[in-house]
Amino acid sequence: MLLLFRVLGRFPLPMLHALGWALGWLVWLLVPAYRRRWREHTALAGLSARQCRQSVGEAGKQVLELPRLWFGPPVRVGWEGAAHIEAALARGQGMLFLTPHMGCFEVTAQAYAQRFGHLKPMTVLFRPPRKRALAPVLEAARNRPGMASAPATLRGVRQLIGALRRGEAVGLLPDQVPPDGMGVWAPFWGRPAYTMTLSGRFAQVEGTQVLLAWGERLPGGRGFVVHVQPWAAVMDEPLAERSDDIAAQMNRAMEALIRQCPQQYLWGYARFKGPRSGDSPAA
Repeated sequence: MLLLFRVLGRFPLPMLHALGWALGWLVWLLVPAYRRRWREHTALAGLSARQCRQSVGEAGKQVLELPRLWFGPPVRVGWEGAAHIEAALARGQGMLFLTPHMGCFEVTAQAYAQRFGHLKPMTVLFRPPRKRALAPVLEAARNRPGMASAPATLRGVRQLIGALRRGEAVGLLPDQVPPDGMGVWAPFWGRPAYTMTLSGRFAQVEGTQVLLAWGERLPGGRGFVVHVQPWAAVMDEPLAERSDDIAAQMNRAMEALIRQCPQQYLWGYARFKGPRSGDSPAA
């Protein structure tokens, strides 16, 4: 598996994106359950199929661009909002990067590590893959200069809190379904979704700057643009005091980000599933 990823990592990004676009539509045509989930989720968000149609091909691009990002030459990355990072670094603040399943979420941490990692590294939260064959791939990809990874365990949580207290950066996907016992049920597009409370816990670390970020995928394989916005620029409400309440706020913040570019959100992501050993709330 690792060898395959290294080989694909040498392919030009435009070629991978073209193949990925075809892959995305092939999955759409062959997997009825995926189509149903995609339509259900876009309808919940109040968006038409026409508004989100592009996301089918973008989902395939997201899969095939990973080998290039992890094992290939650096890709071209632009920035919008890098000044917010520079200001936090100058103040010695820890930074909590919150990124939804939109665009190229892998490039956000990688681009930070390349540009700012020599000043303060970034540690990203991850869940160990269910398929053991992927473990060495992810380990090799996500531990690089300026970037480290921490597991979604008590030890990993302590590692991330320590990073924030040292004025470093932490990155996570707040719309990822957490393990049982690490989340609460909170509205997302008006429907209960099991939502992690860790993002709220990290946001409450003294001095932490909360930044909403996502990696826009440019057409034609021309690279990416990382967009960074402070919490106040997206949300017209301050962070709540309780981590459970912050979970609902995080979902609203992710909705606001997704509306900026619904064409690149992973609408087929099973956001409303329950935790591995938990039950869904009563209807």
